[in-house]
Amino acid sequence: MAAEKRPDRTLGRHHDTFWDYCGKGELRLQKCESCDHVHWPVVQKCENCGEKGFAWDRMSGRGKVVSWTTFERDYYRGLMPVPYDTILVELAEGPLFMSNPQGFGWQDLSADMPVTLSFIEAEDSAGPFKLPVFEREG
Repeated sequence: MAAEKRPDRTLGRHHDTFWDYCGKGELRLQKCESCDHVHWPVVQKCENCGEKGFAWDRMSGRGKVVSWTTFERDYYRGLMPVPYDTILVELAEGPLFMSNPQGFGWQDLSADMPVTLSFIEAEDSAGPFKLPVFEREG
C-alpha cells in the first residue's frame, strides 16, 4: 500500500522524538517527572508545575471521541482528497489528541465512541513517516 500524502509535520526539538516513537509504532507523550502531568502537544516546560524535566511515556492507545468535523474545502491544494474527517480523541491518559478516523467516517461517529490507536504509512515533504490514527474499538 502506498504512503498517503499529508501536510508537513512540525519537526524540530522534541517533535522529532515524538515522530521517532511513532516510527516504532508507539504513541509516546511527554510526562512531567515532577507532577506526572501528561502533555500534548509538545511543550518546553510543564503547563501544570513549570518544571522542565520530562519522560516520554507510552500511551495505551485507547481513547474516546469527544468531537469531530468534516472538511469540505481543499485547504491543502489537492494534497488530501475532500471531504475528509478529523476527530478529537480524549486519550485514556487524559490529553486531547487530534487525528483522523481510520475505517469509519462522520456518519459512524458518536460522542464517547471508544477508539484505539493505529498507524498508517504517510509521507510529507520531509519524507515517509508513520501517522497515528484511530479505529473503532472492537
